[in-house]
Amino acid sequence: MPRTKSASPNASRLDKDNIARCGDPLTKWVTRAIYLLITLATFSWLDTIKVGNLFSFDLLYKVANPVLNSKDRWYVFDPVYLHELQLSALSASPNDTPGMISHILSNLTATYPNTRVSINTNSSEWVFNNAGGAMGAMYVIHASITEYLIIFGTPLGTEGHTGLHPADDYFHILVGEQWAFQPGALEMERYRPGDVHLMRRGVAKQYKMHEGCWAMEYVRGTCLVFLGLARCDHECLCTFFAQAGYHLCCHLALRTPSRLRLTSRRCTTLFGSQDER
Repeated sequence: MPRTKSASPNASRLDKDNIARCGDPLTKWVTRAIYLLITLATFSWLDTIKVGNLFSFDLLYKVANPVLNSKDRWYVFDPVYLHELQLSALSASPNDTPGMISHILSNLTATYPNTRVSINTNSSEWVFNNAGGAMGAMYVIHASITEYLIIFGTPLGTEGHTGLHPADDYFHILVGEQWAFQPGALEMERYRPGDVHLMRRGVAKQYKMHEGCWAMEYVRGTCLVFLGLARCDHECLCTFFAQAGYHLCCHLALRTPSRLRLTSRRCTTLFGSQDER
């Protein structure tokens, strides 16, 4: 009878190396949890830094008079101004969604110079957005790592969940209605044109844009995690997300630190221009 070959020492050694490389699953998840906690702690600390200009000579005066120091260091847009802009758009262009968007853009560019913030005035750059089970279209007006301003909605209606985020979401209704529901509530929340649906950070809701709705959405906080909500919705299989990510990167704010800023030229290098696609 032919002799059977026994496993070589080299093969058993390779198996041991592979097991060591893979590691214990429990150790993997503990390590991931530690990284997640460190990330959350870092962003929470960064969110507490909201002093005006740290290098100004009147810093001590501002600290001694916190009421006068109302401007957050990391944000450009003012929620009060955006609500006033929403109401003026409704008054200037009733029942005219393109007119409202044009009114919003003209006032933003007049109020915020391009030396202070980057505003995308090309209102033809609409992309699909899938997140939380809801689908719609969005037009990115401004986006940075600390805040973004978009027009979002759909003429067909959609429904999904908001996700849980470390950011405040101001949803300014322009057309239609948005319904919302939070666990524990027995009645739905209803938001109509002129209303602002404010979702504080750490709040999750089910929402529905009933029979079509358009809104100006302003988010301030840790905005990068919103990309994760869209990614997890389809595990990167949705081509709409890649297109939306391209436009989002191309319109990062000028106030973003230069080392973190992605210019349109770098975006074109990474994703290719639209003409090439």
